Amino acid sequence: ALVISVPLGFFGGIGAASKIGVLVKGSNYLEAVAEMTTIVFDKTGTLTKGEFKVTDVITENGSKEELIELAALGEGYSNHPIANSIREAYGKELDLNRVTNTEEIAGHGIHTFIDGREVYLGNAKLMDAQNIAYTENKTAGTVVYVVCNNVFAGSIVISDTVKEGSKDAIRDMKQVGVKKTVMLTGDRQAAADAVAAELGIDEVHAELLPADKVGQVEKLLGAQNEKERLAFVGDGINDAPVLTRADIGIAMGSMGSDAAIEAADIVLMDDDIRKIASLVKIARKTLGIVKQNIVFALAVKALVLLLGALGMANMWEAVFADVGVSVIAILNSMRTLNTK
Repeated sequence: ALVISVPLGFFGGIGAASKIGVLVKGSNYLEAVAEMTTIVFDKTGTLTKGEFKVTDVITENGSKEELIELAALGEGYSNHPIANSIREAYGKELDLNRVTNTEEIAGHGIHTFIDGREVYLGNAKLMDAQNIAYTENKTAGTVVYVVCNNVFAGSIVISDTVKEGSKDAIRDMKQVGVKKTVMLTGDRQAAADAVAAELGIDEVHAELLPADKVGQVEKLLGAQNEKERLAFVGDGINDAPVLTRADIGIAMGSMGSDAAIEAADIVLMDDDIRKIASLVKIARKTLGIVKQNIVFALAVKALVLLLGALGMANMWEAVFADVGVSVIAILNSMRTLNTK
């Protein structure tokens, strides 16, 4: 009864999850989801659409057209969503023969040469690291600072939009018993705070490098007790180490990178994070049914064993304790498939 019904209960739970478009890679992850109390989100592409648009161009030296052209050429070799949005705002064909010696500085930006002029494109950390005097742009959104020959040229503001259903997803998760929601992002604090306030997220950590995200998850894991579980939801290639480190790694299936999907324990096939709350309900119902089977099977067998020892059990009661209990436990396990 136990050997058949317990795995079957978990298989049924995994089947119920697959019906709503969630791939669970093992029964141990389904069990962990039922015990999840903290959920950590990457911002871009997970809570937001990752569809960046240039919303403002502020110049200090030169015209807006020159600033956008410099930025578009500098980002010409990048496939990052921010780079795509800058090229889209420029709107003309790029002559990348004008660009030489492009170097990406991880978590900071790009160093390149355009028409022989030295150009830096990136965040405030890049400006500080290169000791370049710049005017801080405090607009909510991602800001790319542009420097040409060590002279600050201006800044470009790029904004992302929150995904439909993200707010509902956070609310639903809290309703099913998730105690803490956390957002991690490499974006600026102002942009991160604006998204967190809109969605009702409890804790925000901004301006993080990919390695910093692992450090933040380590801290959150250290603050939990043994029975609590932490999930991380991400989509990018730089989320793979965090997905591996969390108790439960959840990746986006349609827009997520192959590395993130490979590293994750659970994959949302259509990127809808509202399904996480549904998955928690399925996991808890599955665990409940599995526990029912364990208690029922052991209790009936113990009772018949006792009656047998006292000479009060007949053959039919023994048959029920063996085959009958197995059949009932299997039928009970099959209920997990029908979790709504």
